[in-house]
This record gives sequence, C-alpha cells and structure tokens, in this order.
Amino acid sequence: MAYGTLQQRRDLALGSGAELFYDTPLEIVRGEGVYLFDRDGRRYVDMYNNVPCVGHANPAVVRAMAEQQATVNVHSRYLHDGIVSFGERLARLNHDDIECVVFSCSGTEAIEVAFQIARVVTGERGVICTDATYHGNSELVGSLTNVGCAANQTGEIRGFPFPERYRPLVEEVSEEKLCEAYLERVASAIESLKTEGAGFGALIVCPIFANEGVPDIPSGFMAEVTNLVHREGGLVIADEVQAGYCRTGHWWGYEYSEFRPDVVVTGKPMGNGLPLAATATRKEFVDAFRAEKDYFNTCSATPLQAAVGMAVLDEIERLDLLRNAAEVGTRLTRELKSRVDAHNSIGDVRGCGLFISVEMIKDAGTKEPDAELTMSLSDRLKDKGFLVSYSGKYNNVLKIRPPLVFSHENADDFLVAFDACMREMGG
Repeated sequence: MAYGTLQQRRDLALGSGAELFYDTPLEIVRGEGVYLFDRDGRRYVDMYNNVPCVGHANPAVVRAMAEQQATVNVHSRYLHDGIVSFGERLARLNHDDIECVVFSCSGTEAIEVAFQIARVVTGERGVICTDATYHGNSELVGSLTNVGCAANQTGEIRGFPFPERYRPLVEEVSEEKLCEAYLERVASAIESLKTEGAGFGALIVCPIFANEGVPDIPSGFMAEVTNLVHREGGLVIADEVQAGYCRTGHWWGYEYSEFRPDVVVTGKPMGNGLPLAATATRKEFVDAFRAEKDYFNTCSATPLQAAVGMAVLDEIERLDLLRNAAEVGTRLTRELKSRVDAHNSIGDVRGCGLFISVEMIKDAGTKEPDAELTMSLSDRLKDKGFLVSYSGKYNNVLKIRPPLVFSHENADDFLVAFDACMREMGG
C-alpha cells in the first residue's frame, strides 16, 4: 500500500505517465558502491546505472562536492583555475584533434551544442543518424529518436539502418559486402539531404550503438563511414554518454570502434550524479561557435562541476576502473555467451567491457524478437536482487550496464540469478 500511495502522490506531483521501471516499482532510499537499497532495507545489485560510474555515494566524490560547495560556486563568467584545469584534462584524454571543451549540464544540451558547432563549421543543417537511436529529449535532439519512421524522414533529419551482423541488411554476403551495403544507405541519406536543400552537416552515432542493442557491426564500418562523411563535407559526432569513461574497457567508445570523431560528447558519468556534460572538438571549431552563438549556461562550467568532474577522473584512475571494466566485462560476456546454446530463447549475446546485451527471441530460425519475455526476465531478476533493463529496436535486448566498480563476485552472483530465472521461465 505504501508503494501505491507514494506512486499516487507522484502522479499528482509529477504528472501521470512519468516513467517507472518494473511492474512493481521500487522505492530506492540509499546507495553504496554497486548496491542500491529500498525502504525495507533490501539490497539490490545495480546493473543498469552508468550515472554513478565510480559507485553510488563514492566518498571522494561526495567530499569534493561538499568542500567546493562550502567554498564557492558561481556561474562561468569569472576566472577559476579548477574549471580550466578540468577542461584541459578532459581534452587530453581524447585524440590529438580534440583540443577545446564546451561544458553543459546534460547529454541533451551537449548534443545540441554539437549540432550548433557542426552547422556553424559546415554551413549546412542536415543531420543523419541510425533508425533506432536515442540521443536526448529536446525538440531537435528528440527528433532523432523515431527517425526510422517515414514521417520523420523529411526536413533536416535522415536515418539509415544501424549496422549489425545478427539481422544483416543483406543476407549471405561477405563482411566486406555487408559493410558496403550499410555505407550505401548512409550515402543515400546524405544525398537525400542535399537534394532536398537541407545540406549535410553531421553524422551522429553512439560509437557502440548502445540503444540499438550493442550490435556486432561489420569490421571497418566506423572508419569507412567517417571517411565518407568527410568526403561529403560533414562532421562526425560521437555520442559518448553511454560508451565513454572506460565503459568499453577503453577510455572512449570510439577507441573501441576504431575511428576518430570530429566532435565528442559525454554526459552522465562525468559527474557521478551531479549534472555535468561536455562537447569537445577542435579549438577553431569552438571559437567559431562562440563567435556566432555567444553560448552561455548558468549552471555549467562552474567550480562545483570542475571539482566533482576531477574527483571522478581521479577515482577512475585510483580504482583502476578501465582495467576492471575490461576484465570483468569480458568474463561476464563470455559466460553469458556460453549459455546461448542451452536456451532457445537467447538469440545472441554481445558485449564490450561493462556494457552487455542479451537478445531474447521467440524462434531461432526467424529471430523473431521477444519483448515480453525480455521484460519478464528483467522483472524476475529484480525480484532476485539484480536491477537491469531492456533496449534495442524491438525492446527485446536485456541491457546490462552496471557502475564501473562492478566486480567479479557481483558477476558470479548475477549468473546464478540469471540461470535460475531462465530455468523458471523454461527458456
């Protein structure tokens, strides 16, 4: 009854329909490391949240936040060494052409800045993305979400089929030919923008195609599509909100996928819960953007953001979380892959570092997606103390994306629960 009462109050305070996970929503009151606790004291292993990348309530981050707030926090129109040092450090973590940073408070804002930079630099407005992506919630950025629908294939946005080998665009061809087929779709989307007058300014992708279900993509696709975009006069924007900050076992998803973007966007993990995001690119691009747009954000580029952002980077290095993500993620992916042949309902398992997808299907021959089973599996795992979610074009991909402090012991416990759920569902 307490949950229902709180949910009713929530509907009144926030509006009916505000999204909640699970058939029976959880009331979470505390976090510590990789764990979350409900009001009754039950502990859950968080296997979904990339926001607290160095762990819930990380003491070093909490201390940095409190100390800076107790000292000073102002908007960005004053000089402050902390924010300059943070910008310098963030740029150095990227490839050599990433020199300059524009800070903001959310991934959506950072993507908006990336689009504005691309449009200033190229003089063109058209943007292309995959047909099953998600990059944010503003009117512009949100218009990318359903670009696979015919109604959204007009104006300044175009979509192309996301590259994958599980349900390939063309069956029974070599990997090279499959790559070419996807590149042809990208080229067609670019040509459509140019023909209809919007011009072509940018391609935006998550480097690991996270919302598309972390597909295995044809070898060399990202390097080739980057070359294509550059030949056509556009910029490549890497949305690293989910793929970056060591998630893949590399600092950046673009390192894992082997390409060099022109613009790098990151968000949630940067502040471990404090709103913090960034758009990073060449200095000449940022200078041109600032000259034309006079961008200002009251709550960004602040001493508080800098202190917390620095503490997160320090903790990633101190705890050796890049190595942890690579080692624990590789082992957990391998263990889940070994279960594919034992369960007709598991079509595929894919992973890069601590981002793992388990694709659930109704039939191995047709690969028909099973969204209902995926949601049921998510709920059953919650009941056993493990919080996951689902994603993918068909909502049939179990999404495993824990904080980077997730351990081998956590993985072992999850596998026991996963096996029990699969037995119970008869899959």
